[in-house]
Amino acid sequence: MNKKPIGLGRGLDAIFELERVNAPTKHSVSTMEEIALAQISPNPKQPRTHFDEDALEELADSIKVLGVIQPVTVKREADGRYILISGERRMRAAQMAGLETIPAYVREADDQRLHEMALVENIQRQDLNALEVAISLQRLMDECALTQDALSERVGKKRSTIANYLRLLRLPHEVQAAVREEYITMGHAKAIASAAEDAQLGLLKKVLRKGLSVRQTEELVRKPDAATIVATDEEEFPESYGRLVEHLERLFSQNISIKKGKKGGGKIVIDFDTDADIEAFLTKFECRNS
Repeated sequence: MNKKPIGLGRGLDAIFELERVNAPTKHSVSTMEEIALAQISPNPKQPRTHFDEDALEELADSIKVLGVIQPVTVKREADGRYILISGERRMRAAQMAGLETIPAYVREADDQRLHEMALVENIQRQDLNALEVAISLQRLMDECALTQDALSERVGKKRSTIANYLRLLRLPHEVQAAVREEYITMGHAKAIASAAEDAQLGLLKKVLRKGLSVRQTEELVRKPDAATIVATDEEEFPESYGRLVEHLERLFSQNISIKKGKKGGGKIVIDFDTDADIEAFLTKFECRNS
């Protein structure tokens, strides 16, 4: 499943512009300076802890040729050093590229504002998966004492969208891991989250094994007997059952399932959406028999 960039509305520039309008004059100054990398310390509360080494090397190669195009943002400390607010990836790549200085916006911010700005900057990144966004949103609420309404204002997104992200954190760890590793999308996770808790893990396994789309997952969850379908699908069947399903799936693009009865018999079930699917089944059989 292809990864899609996750955007959450306004970027930091828009948020900082809002601060410049609302904040007192003495806090509104944001100057741009060329600062020695040795004078900048990473933010100790940086939400992002993993940086892809290959991607860093690619960025470092680009910086060697073009320089740092987008300045980092820092806060000046009392001792003359600087704390990084945003742009740690750019700073690391600049160090790898052998630069001694880096362009930086210098802002005034207390520790609480610094932490909040770092979290918001993390959420605005385009390469985060849905779970990383959810974790950062929850941290903003917990560590900056924000309500969902206030959080919605900070990131410029509807409260319902915030709620959907936060629901991911209540899913089983296995489902969260699937989102983090991008085996399933935010849409899949949202559909699974709407199912009964005791059916969520089974749904994940079915989505992964069958390669279900978001739409197919939503349709499965909406079925009145969804929990029963998933539980039955998770039964241990003989190897021959699996081979039969594989053969049937070569004929039908729909979901195929085997349901065993208590007395040793059972059913082979072929899902279909419309009457047109039945006509398609007949066409396939007629082509094979002609």
